[in-house]
Amino acid sequence: MSAKTLTILGSTGSIGGSALDVLRRFPTSFRVHALAAHSSVDRLAEQIEQVRPPVAVLFEERAADELRRRRPGGGRTAIRSGMAGLLEVATEPGVDLVLAGMVGAVGLEPAYAAIGAGKQLALANKEVMVLAGELMMRRAQETGSRILPVDSEHNAIFQCLAGAPEAAGAPEATVRRILLTGSGGPFRDLPVERFGEITLEQALKHPNWSMGPKITIDSATMMNKGLEVIEAHWLFGLPAERIEVLIHRQSIVHSLVEFVDGSVIAQLGLPDMRTPIAYCLAWPDRLPLDLPRLSLAQVGRLDFEEIQPRKYPCLFLALEALKRGGGAPAALNGANEEVVGAYLAGAFPFPHIAGILAELMARLDQSLARAAAPPPGEVSALREVRSVADALAADRWGREQARTLIAASAASQSPSCS
Repeated sequence: MSAKTLTILGSTGSIGGSALDVLRRFPTSFRVHALAAHSSVDRLAEQIEQVRPPVAVLFEERAADELRRRRPGGGRTAIRSGMAGLLEVATEPGVDLVLAGMVGAVGLEPAYAAIGAGKQLALANKEVMVLAGELMMRRAQETGSRILPVDSEHNAIFQCLAGAPEAAGAPEATVRRILLTGSGGPFRDLPVERFGEITLEQALKHPNWSMGPKITIDSATMMNKGLEVIEAHWLFGLPAERIEVLIHRQSIVHSLVEFVDGSVIAQLGLPDMRTPIAYCLAWPDRLPLDLPRLSLAQVGRLDFEEIQPRKYPCLFLALEALKRGGGAPAALNGANEEVVGAYLAGAFPFPHIAGILAELMARLDQSLARAAAPPPGEVSALREVRSVADALAADRWGREQARTLIAASAASQSPSCS
């Protein structure tokens, strides 16, 4: 395998850290051109000292100014900032692959720009496909770019389809269904009636994976699985009714593909994000990773369970958003980011996450009804996403609505003044 030049968007997060660990193991196979993060000055400064990339980017201007003052890497790394900086390193000539690991909507524009420039895109930010999946896939087809899914579930599907070449080009004709697996999070055995007792510390203790706080809460609510169904719909071209979700406690089977002849192919491995990251970084080759190996004898058993709708309403809210289409998934995703952020800040108890998002979907339906007959030449972003700007507008709508609902929820919990 010839050496690849990489840009890592979101280098200071869990995906970026795992990617850099993989790269350290293969120093002659990869060259890092740029590291980019949102605002983590200390962590990015450490990474610059270790990797010495030609360029680093911090999205927040003040954080970038602080990084410039520190002059990490002896000042030989150029420091850029803002969305302009992210777009520059995502499209830089000479970069072969962009790892998109930035959390949330901020990662959409750089990812879209990267495939517009014909780069291979290793996509770990599921929100990109939730906001603008149709746009992303169309643009990749136009430029010949390849989107390589990093999420363990979608990476598993990608590998299963690679093992069935007849399905890779036309999965809709060959694949009967996709089975996405999820651990069920930390509360899979807790009765719904006790969800009001859940503490933030408990919600942040994922039973199998080590992830950032936002995705850990999404796993507890299983909103992450709903977003993954939306992502799988666009990545693999299957309708939502042929994408199913199962609880799999061990997180050993990362996903399965059932073909029209009844054959089922599954991808198995220990829960370690370095494996799917390495698969995407080296694709179409594989890297000889020196990681703990799966022993099925030690695992002993593999359990699968159907979803309990009462326990995981967020999953079904995401499926409803996919059915509505247009900007509905983007609006729900933006709202979810706001609601989870407020929950992490201690604004309300765990069950309110789903309650607020359900209210958001009701408001969305009202807005869609009002926009049923838009004026000539005007297209509501909630009804149709025709550009990145539309996707971001729908995302902003969801965030704005969520903030009002969060404020109302907080006010309802405040003790009344006598």
